[in-house]
Amino acid sequence: MATTDESLFWDLIEELRLEDPRVEEGTIMGGRCARVRGEFLGLVDFKGGGLVVKLPRARVQQLVDEGVGQPFAPAGKVFKEWVSIPVRDPGRWRALLREGLAFVAPS
Repeated sequence: MATTDESLFWDLIEELRLEDPRVEEGTIMGGRCARVRGEFLGLVDFKGGGLVVKLPRARVQQLVDEGVGQPFAPAGKVFKEWVSIPVRDPGRWRALLREGLAFVAPS
């Protein structure tokens, strides 16, 4: 069973890989991330933990407005299509990663 944000994230990415072989490990900002056909999908926020996932701007704003997510702003620059989900929640993270996959690499 996953006990850290990092282990949960990679367990969920492995599940996605089994469903969609386009999901792969990559790097971004000097750390590990998940990509789909070269497009960024997600990572574990190296500053405070939690999931960071790429979603449509409107969905990011919705998650922020609901208090579920926070803007992702490394070095002070807000990434408008990335949201940080600080609370570890396997079901929510799984669903958001699937949303992210559909967004960055539609079938």
